[in-house]
Amino acid sequence: MSEIGLPQSGDEGEFGKFDLYSVPSPCFVVDEVAIERNLSILADVKAQSGAKVLLALKAFSMFALAPLVAKYLDGTCASGIYEAKLAAKHYGGSLTTYCAGYKLDDLPEIIRLSDHLIFNSVAQKDRFLPLVAAARNKGEAVSLGLRINPEHSEGHTERYDPCAPCSRLGIPVSQLTADDFSDIDGIHMHTLCEQGFEPLERTWRAALPQLAPYLHDLKWINFGGGHHITRPDYDRKGLIASIKSIRAEYDVDVYLEPGEACALDAGILVGEILDLPTNDKQLAVTDISATCHMPDVIEAPYRPAMLGERDSGPSYLLGGPSCLAGDIIGEYVPAKVFEIGDRFAFLDQAHYSMVKTNTFNGVPLPAIAVWNSTTNQTRIVKQFSYDDFEQRLS
Repeated sequence: MSEIGLPQSGDEGEFGKFDLYSVPSPCFVVDEVAIERNLSILADVKAQSGAKVLLALKAFSMFALAPLVAKYLDGTCASGIYEAKLAAKHYGGSLTTYCAGYKLDDLPEIIRLSDHLIFNSVAQKDRFLPLVAAARNKGEAVSLGLRINPEHSEGHTERYDPCAPCSRLGIPVSQLTADDFSDIDGIHMHTLCEQGFEPLERTWRAALPQLAPYLHDLKWINFGGGHHITRPDYDRKGLIASIKSIRAEYDVDVYLEPGEACALDAGILVGEILDLPTNDKQLAVTDISATCHMPDVIEAPYRPAMLGERDSGPSYLLGGPSCLAGDIIGEYVPAKVFEIGDRFAFLDQAHYSMVKTNTFNGVPLPAIAVWNSTTNQTRIVKQFSYDDFEQRLS
């Protein structure tokens, strides 16, 4: 391993042959062939296990590819009113909505749009039951669930661990009572983040003793997201066997909500070198901002892999154009020595980066493009302008 370390994630797939100068900069480029590859794997798991598989819009909501998603999956899951409306408008299929805290004004429309409505607490469920009853009297058939906290931690980073101490996400299983399941059809259990099957299996077994008294009265169990099902080393046979066993033993439908797995290694973020100053190290100022375009680089934190990166040679400390001193992406050895105007790309940027972008400091948003790695055809599906920035303000 080199002094600056190797990439922690990212497979270049077919992007090694993509012309980085064929799109504006910065630009997200998503390979629809890679997306379809991931979706077909999920569809196979669905077919073999009998599970229902939903795309988590919080991770990947590029609705230009919604028809492709609809071809393979059962629908989507939303985190609130805006994602629910996006799902209904562009994706179709089944819609599950979960939010840590619903607003009264949003609920009537969310209930109308959703097939499953999941509450984060018994108090919210009881508070909003009259709204659900009113909707059902109008013919709407929404199924209600509760998010539970298995109180079994598998997370690597506390801020991404729903089972961390004092978590606000879900009802601790140790607090559940029979009364809590009044009017409830299912439970939701989302505890993973970029993980394999084994953590899911351990979590289920840890929670089972306290959940067992209620499971035979349920209609469905939702195991949430965070499953890296499309990763080559994922134990898909184990997942399929576990789902089949749970469905048979408790006579329930089983739902999965992969987000990253739908878009894993399917997109890049193209950028350009703007300046090459030095200050103890060789620096590179780019039009990609960590804080604006890849916030998880700072929040997680993590180091995105670079297309064509080498493990030895002249290195550059890459940072963005914003005024934030910490707008640093990382230190890299590119395939060749950088010159001003050169293009480069970070790998595995289709999920989360795109949905988390912001315009802090007036930094422009990246364009969005769809590429077909089989035909080498590219189409720009979205370009942002000053108007997009201005209209967010007042």
